[in-house]
Amino acid sequence: MRTLEQAAAFVDDVGLALLLPKADIVLPSLWEQVNGSQERSWAIREPDGTFVRWSDEMAFLWGAKDELPAAGLVCVGKHLAKVVACIAPRLVPTLVAANGAEPEGAGLLVTESIREAGPLTGPLLREATGLTKQECDKAIVSLHHALVLTSSHLVEQDGPWGALAHDLLERKWPLPKRLPSREDARRDLARLVLERTGELTAADLGGALGWRRKEAAAVLEQVGAGHDEEGFRIWTTI
Repeated sequence: MRTLEQAAAFVDDVGLALLLPKADIVLPSLWEQVNGSQERSWAIREPDGTFVRWSDEMAFLWGAKDELPAAGLVCVGKHLAKVVACIAPRLVPTLVAANGAEPEGAGLLVTESIREAGPLTGPLLREATGLTKQECDKAIVSLHHALVLTSSHLVEQDGPWGALAHDLLERKWPLPKRLPSREDARRDLARLVLERTGELTAADLGGALGWRRKEAAAVLEQVGAGHDEEGFRIWTTI
């Protein structure tokens, strides 16, 4: 995989994916498709471990995580499992219906600043809100998790690295006037993950989608066939 179109096609196929693999999360990762395996061959190093450069695979992936949302191909942000995730645009309304929450505290300041000014980077948000870096960064992560904010595009700045601009998710990825019910959305997401994996525990599903274990178990009872195995409740596709 070496093009944005190929990356977007993969995400559209699986629906939900992490950018990088996480050992305890059952979702597939874009890195596996780019690299051909989960092996963490992210950098070229000298024999003594000194960093030389990113591997070609990581160089592509690191650029793609910003270029995919900028091009309107994939929704990217810290929306799942507390790490950067890739969401197929067709599933954005379902995920918002299932997991969306209202901003609170410092998140309200950040949200209103972006609503008025358009996409903003972390430094610009601190300037607009008066929040400290720690407060602002914490609010941004929380708002991504709540599906209020999402990645917009990379802004060039002085130095070797750009700064990521964040936008309102509903503006970046317009939502239909009527979303599915929370219950229907959660069933659809659980069914999607179960069909991709073949079997799940409540901890597996809860870890991937950010649900409490009891909530995940209740949804799995509706979409899968459950049985006990070595002290664990496991659900398979019906």
